Amino acid sequence: MYGKAFAPEYQGELGAALGVNSSYEEVLATASRAQADAGTALERARAALAVAEANRRLGRVSEAGDAWRESYRSARTAGDPGAMAWALWSGGTLARQCGTLPLARRLLAHAVALAEGSGDRLAHGYALAGLAETGRIQGDYAAVADLHEQLLEQGRKHGEARHMVWAMSGIAQMHRNTGDYDKALELFEESARIAAEADDFRGRAWSLRGVADVLSVQGESDRALTLLSEAEAICRTMDLASALAYNHKMRANVFFRAGRYASARETYSLALREFSEMQEPRGVALSRLGLVKSRARLGRDRDESLAELDALEQDFTRIGLRHAREMVIAFRAELTARPAPETPAPRSGATTLRSPAVPATS
Repeated sequence: MYGKAFAPEYQGELGAALGVNSSYEEVLATASRAQADAGTALERARAALAVAEANRRLGRVSEAGDAWRESYRSARTAGDPGAMAWALWSGGTLARQCGTLPLARRLLAHAVALAEGSGDRLAHGYALAGLAETGRIQGDYAAVADLHEQLLEQGRKHGEARHMVWAMSGIAQMHRNTGDYDKALELFEESARIAAEADDFRGRAWSLRGVADVLSVQGESDRALTLLSEAEAICRTMDLASALAYNHKMRANVFFRAGRYASARETYSLALREFSEMQEPRGVALSRLGLVKSRARLGRDRDESLAELDALEQDFTRIGLRHAREMVIAFRAELTARPAPETPAPRSGATTLRSPAVPATS
């Protein structure tokens, strides 16, 4: 059994005023007032942490960066390693969102060490979750599979729904990316159920996106689009700018897999604008890849597509996105594949050999 989801990143008096489903404009307004009224360094650190998280979720990267650094400086002045760990967790999460994954891993590793020394179990768990998510995004599954299992065990032990949702959806994503769709679907659906029962609307929105992804791969486009509409409503209610952009990118993926290439192109373009506005290079690059594939399907010049794929491969290599780079390579191979030569009709008495079926790459 799991308790209702809560938001330990809102600390002190903010913890009583804000909850896991508070809209981020509300969080920003409340935390900004608390920051202005703070009487101690620790109060300033806690308020700045909430300001950083609200700005990050709203896609305001520069403001989020200033706020987490202010939180860390104030926590250091207060001599509170737990508060320092929370600030570094926020900074590491922002770095991951901005595509600077090596920096994210360094900040989150420091957060883990500080939290462990401080005895703040929740800060430690959140920092571990951040490390696991960063490694998974990079495609370093072997390195982070154990971290996800640790989080899963912590969630079960302490009845913490958010940890369960994070860990379960992360493990599901690894199964999905390695082709075990049935297991991925089972875990994503369980994650969505736990989030719903715990009133974790944000976690449910992310989990529904995973369910929709797998259903789409399995050919159930209409069900996938319905779930994405439910997730989009949650994102809009809670001002989840980044999650909304990823929702739109997934909707475009569903259109693409269903052969609705014009709709895919339009929706990838929408996601690209959203990611560009919030300076999120990972989302920008993934949306650009979708656009290249959609335009190629709609008859774009092959050489232009190949040139853009080359540029995208460099971007994915720079950011450190292994799985995305593999998708670029696979689509390039698809574009450059030579048509199979026609097989002459067999002579009388000859044996006809069948070629093995080639799985679709999209």
